[in-house]
Amino acid sequence: MAPIVAGKSSEAAVTDINGQLGSGLVHIRNPHLDLMSEDILYHFGLGTKTHDLPAMFSDVKFVCVGGSANRMKAFALFIHKELGYGSDQNNIADICAGTDRYCMFKAGPVLAISHGMGIPSISIMLHELIKLLHHANCRDVVIIRIGTSGGIGMRPGTVIITDTAVDAFFRPQFELTVLDKVVIRSTELDKELIQELLLCSQEISQFNTIVGHTMCTYDFYEGQGRLDGALCSFSSQDKFDYLMRACSAGVRNIEMESSVFAAMCRLCGLKAAVVCVTLLDRLQGDQINIPHDVLADYQLRPQILIAAFIKKHLGLNT
Repeated sequence: MAPIVAGKSSEAAVTDINGQLGSGLVHIRNPHLDLMSEDILYHFGLGTKTHDLPAMFSDVKFVCVGGSANRMKAFALFIHKELGYGSDQNNIADICAGTDRYCMFKAGPVLAISHGMGIPSISIMLHELIKLLHHANCRDVVIIRIGTSGGIGMRPGTVIITDTAVDAFFRPQFELTVLDKVVIRSTELDKELIQELLLCSQEISQFNTIVGHTMCTYDFYEGQGRLDGALCSFSSQDKFDYLMRACSAGVRNIEMESSVFAAMCRLCGLKAAVVCVTLLDRLQGDQINIPHDVLADYQLRPQILIAAFIKKHLGLNT
């Protein structure tokens, strides 16, 4: 857990107000919800009065989230086929079709949801997802973010399982301003789940997979030290020195969602992991210029690993 900074507050991450984490249930940490006659999950187009959430989702055991709506639909079709439900696209419908913010697909016990790009977008999605899982009485849910990232000293195509998400100062924490106070939350991810995923990667042995820190930034260009944005106030040497400091601190890739994802899942009793493929080595450049077919292959790698993990848990691996 990160130290408390002067003038800031820290939140306990392992026990809720009733001391009941560990029961397998998803725990919301908001007493005000008990006073509401209806909970409208606005950005999903769902609600506790308009939909029978337990009937729709109580069997969910695995939730996979990713930035792109198209990529998550492709993953839903992929896992639908991998689990033996067939490859007919007509069997996969967007549960959130009534809204244009996120997409959601279900394949048996697997829920696939898009979260958009950046901390604000995934944060909104996670609030409503966690409430959905709570209202549906889901138990023992594993949630995994699958996505793409920029590597630091990593060959393109390397899959990185995050052990801890760090901020732009390489600190293992997520800072959020709540009213006029800055709250610091831990970004450590589930160690047991990390090891399970690493073992699965070794068993399928199709691509290089490592465990390392992931740096989460609030911006794609300046915040990640890119030289190709509309604004840039630093030199190429400044960029290189910063990325080398990050590498020395254990950072192996950079993206824009892992810190809030880790913090929120940890607080709500969800076993969580982040699995991203690197599309380039940021020490070598800033723009992705690999052929489309290679890019498609790289983007499929986290999906292949997660499918193997889910099938192993369901006893479907041969």
